[in-house]
Amino acid sequence: MNADEPQAMDTDKAQLSRFRLATRALRHRDYRLYFFGMLVSFVGTWMQTVAQSWLVYRLTDSEWLLGLVGFAGQIPIFLLTPLGGVMADRYSRHRIILLTQILSMVQALVLAVLTLTNQVSVSVVIALALLLGCVNAFDLPARQSLLSELVSKDELMNAIALNSSMINGSRIIGPAIAGLLIGFLGEGWCFFINSVSYISVIVCFLAMRRERRQREKPSGSAFAALKEGFDYVRQTPPIRTLLLLVALVSICGLSYVVLMPIFADQILRGGPKSLGVMLSISGSGSLAAALTLASRREVRGLGRVVAINVALFGLLLIAFSFSRNLLLSTILLAPIGYTVMMQLSGSNTLVQAMVDDKLRGRIMSLFSLSLMGMSPFGSLLAGAVAERIGAAMTLTIGGIICLLGAVVFGLRLPSLKRDAAPLLPSEEIPSGD
Repeated sequence: MNADEPQAMDTDKAQLSRFRLATRALRHRDYRLYFFGMLVSFVGTWMQTVAQSWLVYRLTDSEWLLGLVGFAGQIPIFLLTPLGGVMADRYSRHRIILLTQILSMVQALVLAVLTLTNQVSVSVVIALALLLGCVNAFDLPARQSLLSELVSKDELMNAIALNSSMINGSRIIGPAIAGLLIGFLGEGWCFFINSVSYISVIVCFLAMRRERRQREKPSGSAFAALKEGFDYVRQTPPIRTLLLLVALVSICGLSYVVLMPIFADQILRGGPKSLGVMLSISGSGSLAAALTLASRREVRGLGRVVAINVALFGLLLIAFSFSRNLLLSTILLAPIGYTVMMQLSGSNTLVQAMVDDKLRGRIMSLFSLSLMGMSPFGSLLAGAVAERIGAAMTLTIGGIICLLGAVVFGLRLPSLKRDAAPLLPSEEIPSGD
Protein backbone atom coordinates (compact mmCIF):
# COMPACT_ATOMS: atom_id res chain seq x y z
CA MET A 1 0.00 0.00 0.00
CA ASN A 2 1.29 3.46 -0.86
CA ALA A 3 2.67 5.34 2.15
CA ASP A 4 0.51 8.32 1.26
CA GLU A 5 -2.73 6.29 1.42
CA PRO A 6 -3.04 6.17 5.26
CA GLN A 7 -2.52 9.92 5.37
CA ALA A 8 -5.17 10.45 2.67
CA MET A 9 -7.58 8.19 4.58
CA ASP A 10 -6.96 10.16 7.77
CA THR A 11 -7.64 13.39 5.87
CA ASP A 12 -10.90 11.97 4.46
CA LYS A 13 -11.97 10.86 7.94
CA ALA A 14 -11.17 14.29 9.36
CA GLN A 15 -13.20 15.98 6.62
CA LEU A 16 -16.10 13.58 7.20
CA SER A 17 -15.90 14.26 10.93
CA ARG A 18 -16.00 18.03 10.34
CA PHE A 19 -18.97 17.62 7.99
CA ARG A 20 -20.86 15.54 10.57
CA LEU A 21 -20.06 18.14 13.22
CA ALA A 22 -21.33 20.95 11.01
CA THR A 23 -24.59 19.11 10.15
CA ARG A 24 -25.26 17.26 13.42
CA ALA A 25 -28.71 18.84 13.93
CA LEU A 26 -29.89 17.18 10.68
CA ARG A 27 -29.87 13.76 12.37
CA HIS A 28 -33.27 14.73 13.82
CA ARG A 29 -36.03 13.76 11.36
CA ASP A 30 -38.33 16.68 12.14
CA TYR A 31 -35.49 19.17 11.80
CA ARG A 32 -34.60 17.68 8.41
CA LEU A 33 -38.21 18.15 7.28
CA TYR A 34 -38.14 21.73 8.57
CA PHE A 35 -34.78 22.43 6.90
CA PHE A 36 -35.53 21.14 3.41
CA GLY A 37 -39.13 22.36 3.34
CA MET A 38 -38.06 25.86 4.32
CA LEU A 39 -35.16 25.77 1.85
CA VAL A 40 -37.53 25.44 -1.11
CA SER A 41 -39.86 28.07 0.32
CA PHE A 42 -37.09 30.59 0.93
CA VAL A 43 -35.84 30.24 -2.67
CA GLY A 44 -39.29 31.42 -3.72
CA THR A 45 -39.31 34.16 -1.09
CA TRP A 46 -36.04 35.61 -2.37
CA MET A 47 -37.38 35.46 -5.93
CA GLN A 48 -40.39 37.50 -4.82
CA THR A 49 -38.23 39.98 -2.90
CA VAL A 50 -36.07 40.76 -5.94
CA ALA A 51 -39.01 40.80 -8.36
CA GLN A 52 -41.06 43.08 -6.12
CA SER A 53 -38.27 45.64 -5.75
CA TRP A 54 -37.66 45.63 -9.51
CA LEU A 55 -41.40 45.90 -10.23
CA VAL A 56 -41.77 48.96 -8.00
CA TYR A 57 -38.68 50.58 -9.45
CA ARG A 58 -39.86 49.87 -13.02
CA LEU A 59 -43.32 51.31 -12.34
CA THR A 60 -42.20 54.43 -10.48
CA ASP A 61 -38.46 55.10 -11.05
CA SER A 62 -38.56 56.49 -7.48
CA GLU A 63 -36.11 55.88 -4.62
CA TRP A 64 -38.74 57.17 -2.18
CA LEU A 65 -41.44 54.69 -3.26
CA LEU A 66 -38.88 51.87 -3.24
CA GLY A 67 -38.20 52.68 0.40
CA LEU A 68 -41.91 53.11 1.13
CA VAL A 69 -42.75 49.60 -0.13
CA GLY A 70 -39.96 48.21 2.06
CA PHE A 71 -41.41 50.17 4.99
CA ALA A 72 -44.92 48.83 4.33
CA GLY A 73 -43.74 45.23 4.32
CA GLN A 74 -41.83 45.56 7.58
CA ILE A 75 -43.70 48.05 9.80
CA PRO A 76 -46.26 45.38 10.87
CA ILE A 77 -43.32 43.39 12.23
CA PHE A 78 -42.38 46.36 14.42
CA LEU A 79 -45.95 46.75 15.67
CA LEU A 80 -47.10 43.14 15.99
CA THR A 81 -44.05 40.91 16.56
CA PRO A 82 -44.13 41.24 20.39
CA LEU A 83 -47.71 39.95 20.30
CA GLY A 84 -46.51 37.17 18.00
CA GLY A 85 -43.96 36.24 20.66
CA VAL A 86 -46.68 35.96 23.30
CA MET A 87 -48.67 33.71 20.95
CA ALA A 88 -45.58 31.54 20.34
CA ASP A 89 -45.22 30.98 24.10
CA ARG A 90 -48.94 30.28 24.64
CA TYR A 91 -49.91 28.12 21.65
CA SER A 92 -48.47 25.48 19.33
CA ARG A 93 -45.58 27.03 17.38
CA HIS A 94 -45.99 24.26 14.80
CA ARG A 95 -49.62 25.18 14.08
CA ILE A 96 -48.86 28.92 13.99
CA ILE A 97 -46.22 28.35 11.30
CA LEU A 98 -48.55 26.14 9.26
CA LEU A 99 -51.16 28.91 9.25
CA THR A 100 -48.67 31.66 8.38
CA GLN A 101 -47.25 29.65 5.48
CA ILE A 102 -50.73 29.12 4.02
CA LEU A 103 -51.51 32.83 4.28
CA SER A 104 -48.15 33.72 2.68
CA MET A 105 -48.93 31.38 -0.20
CA VAL A 106 -52.24 33.13 -0.81
CA GLN A 107 -50.57 36.57 -0.72
CA ALA A 108 -47.97 35.53 -3.32
CA LEU A 109 -50.66 34.01 -5.57
CA VAL A 110 -52.76 37.20 -5.52
CA LEU A 111 -49.70 39.30 -6.37
CA ALA A 112 -48.84 36.91 -9.22
CA VAL A 113 -52.33 37.00 -10.74
CA LEU A 114 -52.54 40.80 -10.59
CA THR A 115 -49.09 41.23 -12.12
CA LEU A 116 -49.60 38.67 -14.89
CA THR A 117 -52.93 40.29 -15.84
CA ASN A 118 -51.40 43.81 -15.81
CA GLN A 119 -53.70 44.99 -13.02
CA VAL A 120 -50.94 45.61 -10.49
CA SER A 121 -50.15 49.09 -9.16
CA VAL A 122 -47.85 50.49 -6.51
CA SER A 123 -50.79 50.93 -4.12
CA VAL A 124 -51.68 47.23 -4.58
CA VAL A 125 -48.06 46.20 -3.93
CA ILE A 126 -48.03 48.31 -0.76
CA ALA A 127 -51.30 46.77 0.48
CA LEU A 128 -50.08 43.21 -0.17
CA ALA A 129 -46.72 44.02 1.44
CA LEU A 130 -48.58 45.21 4.54
CA LEU A 131 -50.55 41.95 4.61
CA LEU A 132 -47.40 39.83 4.33
CA GLY A 133 -45.76 41.90 7.06
CA CYS A 134 -48.66 41.11 9.41
CA VAL A 135 -48.27 37.40 8.66
CA ASN A 136 -44.51 37.54 9.22
CA ALA A 137 -45.00 39.24 12.58
CA PHE A 138 -46.46 35.96 13.88
CA ASP A 139 -44.33 33.65 11.75
CA LEU A 140 -40.90 34.95 12.79
CA PRO A 141 -41.04 34.41 16.58
CA ALA A 142 -42.77 31.03 16.17
CA ARG A 143 -40.15 29.89 13.66
CA GLN A 144 -37.21 31.16 15.74
CA SER A 145 -38.45 29.50 18.92
CA LEU A 146 -39.58 26.23 17.25
CA LEU A 147 -35.94 25.20 16.68
CA SER A 148 -35.54 24.38 20.37
CA GLU A 149 -38.37 21.83 20.00
CA LEU A 150 -36.85 20.07 16.99
CA VAL A 151 -33.33 19.38 18.32
CA SER A 152 -31.65 18.68 21.64
CA LYS A 153 -30.33 21.63 23.66
CA ASP A 154 -26.68 20.90 22.91
CA GLU A 155 -27.43 20.98 19.16
CA LEU A 156 -29.43 24.23 19.22
CA MET A 157 -26.45 26.36 18.21
CA ASN A 158 -25.85 24.09 15.22
CA ALA A 159 -29.54 24.20 14.27
CA ILE A 160 -29.50 28.01 14.35
CA ALA A 161 -26.39 28.10 12.15
CA LEU A 162 -27.83 25.57 9.70
CA ASN A 163 -31.04 27.58 9.62
CA SER A 164 -28.99 30.62 8.60
CA SER A 165 -27.15 28.56 5.98
CA MET A 166 -30.47 27.39 4.56
CA ILE A 167 -31.81 30.94 4.34
CA ASN A 168 -28.64 32.20 2.70
CA GLY A 169 -28.30 29.22 0.41
CA SER A 170 -31.72 30.14 -0.92
CA ARG A 171 -30.51 33.74 -1.11
CA ILE A 172 -27.93 32.62 -3.67
CA ILE A 173 -30.37 30.63 -5.79
CA GLY A 174 -33.50 32.80 -5.55
CA PRO A 175 -32.15 36.17 -6.78
CA ALA A 176 -30.19 34.51 -9.60
CA ILE A 177 -33.35 32.77 -10.88
CA ALA A 178 -35.38 35.97 -10.38
CA GLY A 179 -32.90 38.03 -12.39
CA LEU A 180 -33.23 35.65 -15.34
CA LEU A 181 -37.02 35.32 -15.10
CA ILE A 182 -37.58 39.07 -14.84
CA GLY A 183 -35.49 39.63 -17.95
CA PHE A 184 -37.27 36.94 -20.03
CA LEU A 185 -40.77 36.51 -18.57
CA GLY A 186 -41.43 39.39 -16.16
CA GLU A 187 -41.97 39.72 -12.43
CA GLY A 188 -45.33 37.91 -12.29
CA TRP A 189 -43.84 34.46 -12.81
CA CYS A 190 -41.48 35.01 -9.87
CA PHE A 191 -44.49 35.68 -7.65
CA PHE A 192 -46.28 32.60 -8.97
CA ILE A 193 -43.28 30.30 -8.38
CA ASN A 194 -43.04 31.67 -4.84
CA SER A 195 -46.68 30.80 -4.16
CA VAL A 196 -46.07 27.23 -5.36
CA SER A 197 -42.91 26.92 -3.21
CA TYR A 198 -44.98 27.19 -0.02
CA ILE A 199 -46.47 23.77 -0.76
CA SER A 200 -43.13 22.17 0.17
CA VAL A 201 -43.00 23.58 3.68
CA ILE A 202 -46.70 22.89 4.31
CA VAL A 203 -46.25 19.22 3.31
CA CYS A 204 -43.09 18.88 5.43
CA PHE A 205 -44.76 20.38 8.49
CA LEU A 206 -47.75 18.05 8.12
CA ALA A 207 -45.31 15.08 7.97
CA MET A 208 -43.58 15.94 11.26
CA ARG A 209 -43.87 13.54 14.19
CA ARG A 210 -42.96 15.90 16.98
CA GLU A 211 -42.61 14.93 20.60
CA ARG A 212 -44.80 17.23 22.62
CA ARG A 213 -42.57 19.00 25.11
CA GLN A 214 -44.05 20.48 28.21
CA ARG A 215 -43.19 24.12 28.64
CA GLU A 216 -44.31 26.64 31.20
CA LYS A 217 -46.81 28.94 29.53
CA PRO A 218 -47.19 32.59 30.58
CA SER A 219 -49.96 33.18 33.08
CA GLY A 220 -52.21 36.20 33.23
CA SER A 221 -53.12 38.48 30.37
CA ALA A 222 -51.29 38.87 27.09
CA PHE A 223 -50.23 42.35 28.21
CA ALA A 224 -48.69 40.97 31.41
CA ALA A 225 -46.83 38.31 29.43
CA LEU A 226 -45.62 40.95 27.00
CA LYS A 227 -44.42 43.16 29.84
CA GLU A 228 -42.55 40.21 31.37
CA GLY A 229 -40.57 39.80 28.16
CA PHE A 230 -39.69 43.49 27.93
CA ASP A 231 -38.72 43.57 31.61
CA TYR A 232 -36.42 40.57 31.16
CA VAL A 233 -34.57 42.26 28.29
CA ARG A 234 -34.35 45.57 30.17
CA GLN A 235 -32.89 43.86 33.24
CA THR A 236 -30.44 41.64 31.30
CA PRO A 237 -27.59 43.81 29.92
CA PRO A 238 -26.01 41.19 27.58
CA ILE A 239 -29.29 40.50 25.77
CA ARG A 240 -30.31 44.16 25.79
CA THR A 241 -26.99 45.26 24.28
CA LEU A 242 -27.04 42.58 21.60
CA LEU A 243 -30.57 43.56 20.56
CA LEU A 244 -29.59 47.23 20.39
CA LEU A 245 -26.59 46.40 18.19
CA VAL A 246 -28.78 44.29 15.87
CA ALA A 247 -31.27 47.18 15.66
CA LEU A 248 -28.49 49.63 14.79
CA VAL A 249 -27.19 47.43 11.98
CA SER A 250 -30.73 46.85 10.72
CA ILE A 251 -31.56 50.56 10.52
CA CYS A 252 -28.26 51.91 9.25
CA GLY A 253 -26.61 49.01 7.41
CA LEU A 254 -29.14 46.58 5.96
CA SER A 255 -30.73 49.34 3.90
CA TYR A 256 -28.12 48.50 1.27
CA VAL A 257 -30.49 45.72 0.11
CA VAL A 258 -33.32 48.23 -0.43
CA LEU A 259 -31.03 50.50 -2.46
CA MET A 260 -29.60 47.71 -4.64
CA PRO A 261 -31.91 48.37 -7.65
CA ILE A 262 -30.56 51.94 -7.76
CA PHE A 263 -26.93 50.74 -7.63
CA ALA A 264 -27.57 48.04 -10.23
CA ASP A 265 -29.35 50.38 -12.65
CA GLN A 266 -28.15 53.97 -12.21
CA ILE A 267 -24.76 53.81 -10.50
CA LEU A 268 -23.25 50.61 -11.91
CA ARG A 269 -25.20 50.59 -15.21
CA GLY A 270 -26.41 47.01 -14.93
CA GLY A 271 -30.00 45.74 -15.00
CA PRO A 272 -32.27 43.10 -13.46
CA LYS A 273 -29.77 40.33 -14.26
CA SER A 274 -26.99 42.28 -12.53
CA LEU A 275 -29.28 42.87 -9.54
CA GLY A 276 -29.94 39.12 -9.24
CA VAL A 277 -26.24 38.27 -9.50
CA MET A 278 -25.24 40.91 -6.94
CA LEU A 279 -27.77 39.72 -4.37
CA SER A 280 -26.72 36.11 -5.03
CA ILE A 281 -23.07 37.00 -4.37
CA SER A 282 -24.08 38.68 -1.12
CA GLY A 283 -26.00 35.53 -0.24
CA SER A 284 -22.95 33.36 -0.94
CA GLY A 285 -20.99 35.35 1.62
CA SER A 286 -23.79 34.94 4.15
CA LEU A 287 -23.90 31.20 3.46
CA ALA A 288 -20.16 30.91 4.11
CA ALA A 289 -20.64 32.69 7.43
CA ALA A 290 -23.49 30.40 8.44
CA LEU A 291 -21.38 27.32 7.64
CA THR A 292 -18.50 28.79 9.65
CA LEU A 293 -20.78 29.13 12.67
CA ALA A 294 -22.26 25.65 12.11
CA SER A 295 -18.84 24.09 12.70
CA ARG A 296 -18.45 25.77 16.11
CA ARG A 297 -18.99 23.65 19.22
CA GLU A 298 -19.59 26.45 21.73
CA VAL A 299 -20.46 30.13 22.14
CA ARG A 300 -17.02 30.91 23.55
CA GLY A 301 -15.59 34.00 21.84
CA LEU A 302 -18.78 34.89 19.93
CA GLY A 303 -18.91 38.32 21.57
CA ARG A 304 -15.63 39.31 19.95
CA VAL A 305 -16.73 37.73 16.65
CA VAL A 306 -19.85 39.93 16.66
CA ALA A 307 -17.90 43.12 17.40
CA ILE A 308 -15.25 42.49 14.74
CA ASN A 309 -17.76 41.63 12.05
CA VAL A 310 -19.94 44.69 12.65
CA ALA A 311 -16.81 46.84 12.30
CA LEU A 312 -15.78 45.09 9.09
CA PHE A 313 -19.33 45.36 7.75
CA GLY A 314 -19.26 49.12 8.24
CA LEU A 315 -15.89 49.46 6.46
CA LEU A 316 -17.03 47.29 3.55
CA LEU A 317 -20.25 49.31 3.13
CA ILE A 318 -18.16 52.47 2.85
CA ALA A 319 -15.93 50.82 0.22
CA PHE A 320 -19.00 49.60 -1.72
CA SER A 321 -20.54 53.08 -1.69
CA PHE A 322 -17.44 54.55 -3.38
CA SER A 323 -17.16 51.85 -6.06
CA ARG A 324 -18.33 52.64 -9.59
CA ASN A 325 -17.16 49.37 -11.12
CA LEU A 326 -19.75 46.59 -11.48
CA LEU A 327 -17.24 43.77 -11.01
CA LEU A 328 -15.59 45.33 -7.95
CA SER A 329 -18.96 46.13 -6.36
CA THR A 330 -20.19 42.57 -6.96
CA ILE A 331 -17.02 41.13 -5.39
CA LEU A 332 -17.39 43.39 -2.34
CA LEU A 333 -20.88 42.04 -1.70
CA ALA A 334 -19.48 38.60 -0.75
CA PRO A 335 -17.60 39.82 2.38
CA ILE A 336 -20.47 42.21 3.10
CA GLY A 337 -22.85 39.25 3.24
CA TYR A 338 -20.32 37.27 5.30
CA THR A 339 -19.80 39.93 7.97
CA VAL A 340 -23.45 40.83 8.44
CA MET A 341 -24.43 37.17 8.80
CA MET A 342 -21.63 36.48 11.29
CA GLN A 343 -22.99 39.30 13.41
CA LEU A 344 -26.68 38.41 13.11
CA SER A 345 -26.32 34.64 13.54
CA GLY A 346 -23.75 35.11 16.29
CA SER A 347 -26.10 37.44 18.15
CA ASN A 348 -29.02 35.04 17.64
CA THR A 349 -26.97 32.16 19.04
CA LEU A 350 -25.87 34.14 22.10
CA VAL A 351 -29.42 35.27 22.87
CA GLN A 352 -30.88 31.75 22.46
CA ALA A 353 -28.13 30.33 24.69
CA MET A 354 -28.94 32.77 27.49
CA VAL A 355 -32.76 32.82 27.47
CA ASP A 356 -35.01 30.41 29.38
CA ASP A 357 -37.38 28.36 27.18
CA LYS A 358 -40.50 29.71 28.91
CA LEU A 359 -39.54 33.18 27.62
CA ARG A 360 -38.07 32.05 24.30
CA GLY A 361 -40.97 33.06 22.09
CA ARG A 362 -41.18 36.56 23.55
CA ILE A 363 -37.42 37.19 23.59
CA MET A 364 -36.99 35.90 20.05
CA SER A 365 -39.88 38.13 19.01
CA LEU A 366 -37.86 41.06 20.36
CA PHE A 367 -34.84 39.79 18.43
CA SER A 368 -37.02 39.75 15.30
CA LEU A 369 -38.25 43.21 16.26
CA SER A 370 -34.66 44.47 16.45
CA LEU A 371 -33.75 42.89 13.12
CA MET A 372 -36.87 42.98 10.94
CA GLY A 373 -38.96 45.45 12.92
CA MET A 374 -36.34 48.18 12.63
CA SER A 375 -35.86 47.55 8.90
CA PRO A 376 -38.92 49.61 7.87
CA PHE A 377 -37.43 52.68 9.46
CA GLY A 378 -34.13 51.90 7.76
CA SER A 379 -35.90 51.40 4.41
CA LEU A 380 -37.93 54.60 4.73
CA LEU A 381 -34.93 56.58 5.96
CA ALA A 382 -32.68 55.20 3.23
CA GLY A 383 -35.21 56.03 0.52
CA ALA A 384 -35.75 59.57 1.82
CA VAL A 385 -32.05 60.31 2.33
CA ALA A 386 -31.08 58.77 -1.02
CA GLU A 387 -33.64 61.01 -2.71
CA ARG A 388 -31.78 64.04 -1.33
CA ILE A 389 -28.08 63.12 -1.24
CA GLY A 390 -27.89 59.99 -3.40
CA ALA A 391 -27.75 56.26 -2.67
CA ALA A 392 -23.94 56.16 -2.47
CA MET A 393 -23.62 58.83 0.23
CA THR A 394 -26.50 57.23 2.14
CA LEU A 395 -24.55 53.97 2.37
CA THR A 396 -21.37 55.80 3.37
CA ILE A 397 -23.14 57.35 6.37
CA GLY A 398 -24.69 53.99 7.30
CA GLY A 399 -21.28 52.30 7.22
CA ILE A 400 -19.76 54.95 9.50
CA ILE A 401 -22.58 54.53 12.05
CA CYS A 402 -22.16 50.71 12.06
CA LEU A 403 -18.42 51.14 12.62
CA LEU A 404 -19.02 53.43 15.62
CA GLY A 405 -21.57 50.96 17.05
CA ALA A 406 -18.99 48.16 16.85
CA VAL A 407 -16.47 50.24 18.78
CA VAL A 408 -18.95 50.97 21.60
CA PHE A 409 -20.00 47.29 21.78
CA GLY A 410 -16.35 46.16 21.86
CA LEU A 411 -15.57 48.48 24.76
CA ARG A 412 -18.48 46.99 26.75
CA LEU A 413 -17.56 43.34 26.11
CA PRO A 414 -15.70 42.66 29.41
CA SER A 415 -18.64 43.77 31.58
CA LEU A 416 -21.14 41.99 29.33
CA LYS A 417 -19.17 38.75 29.70
CA ARG A 418 -19.42 38.94 33.49
CA ASP A 419 -23.19 39.55 33.32
CA ALA A 420 -23.67 36.69 30.83
CA ALA A 421 -21.82 34.06 32.90
CA PRO A 422 -24.75 33.16 35.22
CA LEU A 423 -27.12 32.82 32.23
CA LEU A 424 -25.02 30.24 30.37
CA PRO A 425 -24.26 26.61 31.19
CA SER A 426 -20.83 26.38 32.80
CA GLU A 427 -19.27 24.77 29.72
CA GLU A 428 -20.65 27.55 27.51
CA ILE A 429 -19.33 30.62 29.34
CA PRO A 430 -17.74 32.86 26.73
CA SER A 431 -14.20 34.07 27.18
CA GLY A 432 -13.32 37.68 27.80
CA ASP A 433 -12.56 38.19 24.14
